[in-house]
Amino acid sequence: MRAFVFPGQGAQYAGMGKDLYDAYPLAQEMFECANEKLGFRITDIMFDGTAEDLKQTKVTQPAVFIHSVVASKVLTIQQPDMVAGHSLGEYSALVACGALRFEDALLLVSKRASAMQKACEMQESTMAAILGLEDEKVNEVCRRVSDQVVVAANFNCPGQVVISGTIEGVDRACTLSKEMGAKRALKLQVGGAFHSPLMQPAAEELKEAILNTTFLHPSCPIYQNVNAYPQTNEEDIRQNLLLQLTAPVCWTQTIKNMIVDGANQFYEFGPGDVLKGLIRKIDANVEIG
Repeated sequence: MRAFVFPGQGAQYAGMGKDLYDAYPLAQEMFECANEKLGFRITDIMFDGTAEDLKQTKVTQPAVFIHSVVASKVLTIQQPDMVAGHSLGEYSALVACGALRFEDALLLVSKRASAMQKACEMQESTMAAILGLEDEKVNEVCRRVSDQVVVAANFNCPGQVVISGTIEGVDRACTLSKEMGAKRALKLQVGGAFHSPLMQPAAEELKEAILNTTFLHPSCPIYQNVNAYPQTNEEDIRQNLLLQLTAPVCWTQTIKNMIVDGANQFYEFGPGDVLKGLIRKIDANVEIG
C-alpha cells in the first residue's frame, strides 16, 4: 500500500519549486493561484530569493506547503492509500487526501504562520534535539524541569526527540539529558517553542479560522500528529488539527501505525528528503520512493 508523507518547516531551500513551475502547466496554475490568494508573489521569493528571505515566517510555511502539494499533484499519477504530514506537513496531507481544498488549506497555513510568529514574539523560547535517549527518558527530563515550560515536541524516530519550551527550561533539559545518557543535545535555530503550551495564543487565534473552514470526507485515511491514528471523519480531523499547535508530533508512532496497517511504500513530496531518513530509522524494511 502507498503512503504519501509531507515535510514541515525547515525543509525549504532557495530556488524551491522553479523546476516544477517550468515543467508542468498544472504546477504553474497552482503557483499563480497561490500568489493571488496570498496577495503577494511568493513565487518570486521561492524561485529567486535567498535562504534568508525564505526564513520569513509568512513565507516559509506557505512555501513548503505549496511546493509539497504541487509536487504531489504533478509527480505521480497514483493515488495514496494513506497520508501523513509532519507538523506543517499535515496541511499538505489534508489536501492530498481531499479533506481540504488547496486554496482553503493555503489560507489556513498563512494564518497559522502569522499566529505562530506572534506567539514567538510574546515570549522568548526555543527548541532542541535530544539524540540517543529513549522517549520516556526525554519525557522524564521534561518533568524534572517542573518550574519551567519544557515538553517533548517531536518524536521523530527512535533516539531523536525534539524538546520545546522556555530558553531556561530547554537549556536545563539539555544539560539533564546529557547527564542521563543522551549522546547529544543540540539547540535548534528556530524562532519559538513550537508544539508546546507556549503556542496556545497561536492555537486560539487559528481556532476560528479552522472552525470556519469546510472539511471534506477524505479519499483515504490521514494519520494525524496528535494521536498517530488513522482518521476519516471530517469533524475528528478538524478537532485534531485544532490541537496540533500545542501537542507533540507523534511521528515515530505514526509511521509504525501506517506500516501495521499495510503501508509498504512511502513517498515523500516536498522540498528535501528529511522524512525519508526518519522513516528508514523507524523501519529499514519498507520501500521508500
